[in-house]
Amino acid sequence: MKKCDIAIIGGGPAGMAAAVSAYDSGVKDILIIERDEGLGGILRQCIHNGFGLHRFGEELTGPEYADRYKKMVIEREIPYIVKTMVLGIEQGEGGRHIVTAMNSEDGVFTVDAGAVVLAMGCRERSRGQLNIPGERPAGVYTAGTAQRFINIKGEMPGKNVVILGSGDIGLIMARRMTLEGANVKLVCELMPYSGGLNRNIVQCLNDFGIPLKLSHTVSKIHGKERVEGVTVSEVDEHLRVIPEKSEYIECDTLLLSCGLLPENELTKGAGIKLDRVTGGATVNQNRRTEQTGVYSCGNVLHVHDLVDYVSEEAELAGKSAAEFVKAGCKEPEYVRSLSVIATGGVRYTVPQRIDVAEDPDDIKIYFRVGAVMENVKVRVSCGEKELLLQKKRKVAPGEMEFVRIKGEQLKECDGDITVEIVK
Repeated sequence: MKKCDIAIIGGGPAGMAAAVSAYDSGVKDILIIERDEGLGGILRQCIHNGFGLHRFGEELTGPEYADRYKKMVIEREIPYIVKTMVLGIEQGEGGRHIVTAMNSEDGVFTVDAGAVVLAMGCRERSRGQLNIPGERPAGVYTAGTAQRFINIKGEMPGKNVVILGSGDIGLIMARRMTLEGANVKLVCELMPYSGGLNRNIVQCLNDFGIPLKLSHTVSKIHGKERVEGVTVSEVDEHLRVIPEKSEYIECDTLLLSCGLLPENELTKGAGIKLDRVTGGATVNQNRRTEQTGVYSCGNVLHVHDLVDYVSEEAELAGKSAAEFVKAGCKEPEYVRSLSVIATGGVRYTVPQRIDVAEDPDDIKIYFRVGAVMENVKVRVSCGEKELLLQKKRKVAPGEMEFVRIKGEQLKECDGDITVEIVK
C-alpha cells in the first residue's frame, strides 16, 4: 500500500493544475495517477493553437500548454505514475480514502489518501451510442480518434470525408483533414445551431469553404468493407428525419463529433451522485462532491469549451483538497447550504450547491444555456431578492458563461438560488 495526503486521478491539464495548486497551498505529499504513457492528457494531440489566452495571456498549442503545467509539476517534484489504471475508490478510516489501481509493474495495489481529486476527463460518443443504421464498415471514426491518428501516429484516416456533429473537435478536424489533403465535403449538425465556438466555425469551416448544414444528420452509412457513402437527411423540429429531404454523399470516411461525456465510471462506483444534465458529480463552490474529501474538476465534472477554465477550476479543487487535509481530513463549518437551480433557458449550473460559511468568499457560477438567444439578461435570484442582472448580447449552448456572486450577498441568502435567462 502506498500512502499520500492527496491522490489525483488523471494527469491531464485538470490533474496537473490541481496538483500544483494543492502543493502551493501547503500540502506536499501528492500523487498523480495517469493511465496514459505520459502527463498532458488530450492536449498532447491537440497541435492547433488557441490555448492559454486567459491563463497565460498568450496563444499556445495544446502540447505547449500541457508542457507549461508539466514543468510546474516537475519543478515541485510532485510524484506521478503513468500507465496506471485506477479501478475503484472506497472510504477508509478517519475520513481517508482507499484508491485501488493497477499497472504492469506493480500489479494491483492500493493508495491510502487523505483526499482524492477526480480529474479523469471525458470521452466521445461512439457510433454504437448514436445508433446510425447501416453495415459496420471501416472508415467510421470519432473525431478525436482521427486526430490521434494524424497528429500522433502520422496516418491519414481517409481522403473524402463527411463529419457528423459540429462540436469543437469536429470543426478543428475539418480544417486539419483539409490541410493534410483530404476533401471534407461537409459538416452536418442535428441541432439548428452549432455546438462549437463561433471562432472555430469561422477559422475551420468558413475560411476553407466547408459547408455546414444545420438541422441535418447522417441517417444511413453505406458500404460493407469500407465506407462508400452516407445518406444525409434534414430533420424536423422534433429532430426526426425527413425522408424526402435526403441526399446520398459519396465518401470513404465518416467522422463523429457528437458530444463529449464525462468519464465518470469511477465516480459512480464510489457511490457519488451525478448531475443528470452534466453527467458529472454534483459539487459545491469548492468542487467538493457529496462525498467528504472527494473533489471533482475539469471535463470529468462538466465539459468545458476552454482549457483555461479547466485549469482555473482544477486550481480551486486542488486548493480545497489541501485545506481539507490540513484540517485533519475534516470539512470546514458552514452556516447553511443553498441549492443552485437552473431555470428559464439555463440547462445547468456548476456548482449545484453553495455551502455558506460565516464569512463567505465571492464565487463564480458557471452555466450553459439550451438554445441560441440574443439581447437577453442573466438574472440570479434568491427567493424574491434579485442578486444580479447582467446583459448579454448573445448566449449559445457551445459557449460556457459565468456570473460572479459576492460573499456579502450570500450572507443574506437563506433559500434556493436561481439562475435564468430573461428578456
